[in-house]
Amino acid sequence: QVKLIESGGGLVQAGGSLRLSCAASGRTAGNYAMGWFRQAPGQQREFVASITGGYSTTYYADSVKGRFTISKGNAKNTVTLEMNNLKPEDTAVYYCAAKVSLGSFVSGDSFPYWGQGTQVTVSS
Repeated sequence: QVKLIESGGGLVQAGGSLRLSCAASGRTAGNYAMGWFRQAPGQQREFVASITGGYSTTYYADSVKGRFTISKGNAKNTVTLEMNNLKPEDTAVYYCAAKVSLGSFVSGDSFPYWGQGTQVTVSS
């Protein structure tokens, strides 16, 4: 079992920045990919970004390319999501997810492990 804890959400004005962090604990000895997804009120969960184990290949949703950066943290089994030039439409609960680094890295259904989520609110 893998446990994920997110941190770093909050309220920011449009154009501002936030950094989300996710720490994994438990059975993390394998080669894991980690990702971020988000869900706004009344909308379906959507993919934001992911990073594979091993080579750390990154994937981004078109809506966040050039504004968000996913990277592995300095501490083992951590990942950060740097969010710049935030827009009101980025407002959502952001979830960290993890999976063995195989198969799809953009489909939420392929990630078995999820954090509790952290709220990001961008005011206009």
